[in-house]
Amino acid sequence: MILPRFQYHQPESLDEAVSLAQSCAGDFDFIAGGTDLLPNYKSRLNPRGNVISLSGIKELFEISPERIGAMARLAEMITNAPLKHKLPVLPHTAALIATPLLRESGTVGGNLLLDTRCYYFNQSWFWRDSKDYCLKAEGNTCLVVPQESVCYATYSGDLAPVFLVLGAKFVLAGPEGKREVAGENFFTHDGITRHVKLPEEILTHVLIPKEAQALRTDYQKLRVRDAMDFPVLGVAVALSLNERTLERLHIGLTGVATTPLLCEAFTQAVIGDQLTEDLIAGLAEDIMNSVRPYRNVALSPQYRKAMIAVYIKRMLRQFMPVD
Repeated sequence: MILPRFQYHQPESLDEAVSLAQSCAGDFDFIAGGTDLLPNYKSRLNPRGNVISLSGIKELFEISPERIGAMARLAEMITNAPLKHKLPVLPHTAALIATPLLRESGTVGGNLLLDTRCYYFNQSWFWRDSKDYCLKAEGNTCLVVPQESVCYATYSGDLAPVFLVLGAKFVLAGPEGKREVAGENFFTHDGITRHVKLPEEILTHVLIPKEAQALRTDYQKLRVRDAMDFPVLGVAVALSLNERTLERLHIGLTGVATTPLLCEAFTQAVIGDQLTEDLIAGLAEDIMNSVRPYRNVALSPQYRKAMIAVYIKRMLRQFMPVD
């Protein structure tokens, strides 16, 4: 399909990019790698009259174990030696996203700010016109959970649950200056608004606390085609043990709700307990029962829900000390 017409801007600084955004009166999108935005534009999914590229802002490309720029390419994360040594879960996760070609263009910020997905939304204009439009594009009602106020499209970014379990903060720059937002407070339960970032703000960096480097971490995902698809379920785990005693435990989910989920109510309740088979089974069951996936992506809600427990058990068992 052919892209719609828009004016393309290439600012060279954050201040210039923010100023351009303000001058567009809401009719704009920021673009990083474009691997999500441009396919949506080709399908005429909420295109804007102005597209502001972030590729000329050099300060957004930094990669280190404690600070990752929003324009850092996924392919660069995979090969970054300090990251592989100190936070190997991030290169591991980046290697599971999309395909090698898309990872050359796709960025950290783009994956975090990924537009929510739904089979009523991510379709051609002709399909949507025949089926009727949804709340997220041209329509007035959510077709997943019929009502007129909240979009139930699913968040499917891979990096977000990993950053959440690492305790990361997101840095935003906008007309009022810079601010930091804790990862667990960044995303909002609406497939349209998606997060607390204001339209004219730019996600500049992700800050990762140094103590995250001491955690044992992993990320696994469920998808239809292992070679390229978005997750229909992703699970991130980070923990620390004193022999068998849990000192820290964080579990994050993606692909099952309008936001990535951080399951702190369940994990903090078991801090100080022994990491045993019974604890793992009970925790996995409790988290699974707390989640309600919707029928809006490939694979059924029931299967995705059941696999939450399977993945949590699989991941926590690998960290159990061997007697």
